[in-house]
Amino acid sequence: MAETFLRGLTRWQADTQREAVADVHVLAYDALHGAESGRRREFSAEFAGHVQRPGFEMAVAGGSRPLGCAYGFRAARSGEWWRGYTGAVPEEIERFTASGEVFLLAELMVLPAHQRRHIATRLQEHLLTRCRAALAVALIDPANGRARAAYRSWAWTRLGHLQSRPEAPPQDVWGCRPAVGFLG
Repeated sequence: MAETFLRGLTRWQADTQREAVADVHVLAYDALHGAESGRRREFSAEFAGHVQRPGFEMAVAGGSRPLGCAYGFRAARSGEWWRGYTGAVPEEIERFTASGEVFLLAELMVLPAHQRRHIATRLQEHLLTRCRAALAVALIDPANGRARAAYRSWAWTRLGHLQSRPEAPPQDVWGCRPAVGFLG
């Protein structure tokens, strides 16, 4: 098995890699859903917006073409990201959000042919080291058992549910405290 290299990307590098990242997204999600997702254009536009967010960080695995990537950004201090959270947002999370210490892991994906080689594990570890946040959070489809199992194995904890838009299905919110240990 060849060595898989990980590297962080600057905002400019990430933006120039938009098409390659969209390729990974399409292939990873088509394999997950067993059909063509049809989300390439939507993902590219969303990614372009994410690259511009404060605190954007990205890590890629692979050589000249990415085999996988993970990226995210800081949550807005206003707490707007938590709209749609079921129940009250815990006081500690509100405090971390207000101080700019919450990192949103927006995407973590690996090409199907390279899954089960610990690339996703290494990507999320690399990204969380780069982001230097007190709390990292991710939204996970409750029906995605593989994702839930992976996050659980990385010592993330399910914090609750969030429905970001009325037309969007509810997502599970998972979190970990990379800078000071883990939630739990």
